[in-house]
Amino acid sequence: MINIRAAGPQDFDIVAGFIRKLADYEKLAHEVVFDDETLRRHLFGERPAAEVIIGEIDGAPKGFALYFQTFSTFEGRPGIWLEDLFVEPDARGSGLGRALLSKLAQLVVERGGARLEWAVLDWNELGKGFYRTIGAAPVEGWERWRMEGEAIRSLAG
Repeated sequence: MINIRAAGPQDFDIVAGFIRKLADYEKLAHEVVFDDETLRRHLFGERPAAEVIIGEIDGAPKGFALYFQTFSTFEGRPGIWLEDLFVEPDARGSGLGRALLSKLAQLVVERGGARLEWAVLDWNELGKGFYRTIGAAPVEGWERWRMEGEAIRSLAG
């Protein structure tokens, strides 16, 4: 049986473990540099920067989604940005990934939102194929840009 639930502070180790497993899958383990205290504060502290849902199969955590609110000025409504989605290899094909995304879609609707968005690594054809089966499509004409590290410190002055 699949169950989707909100993560709480007691789930920190599960969430941190899923983040590390996702990074391994994406060949980005070298980029995982968070310290537990900071991540815990930003997920479960006084002013959370993101939310997490955990997907369970028969009571065992098998996947998660980490997301946060966005806002569309053109729509005049909020949305959700899915930062991370991960399902354990032995649970893929079980419907858990779809259930996690379905829960996020429900949250967008309940919160009066306009969209659910995320990024996909260009080599992840398996992920892209799955996303197409649920009706998602790439956003044509847009590139994802980023500023970090020294560039952001320099601009901040």
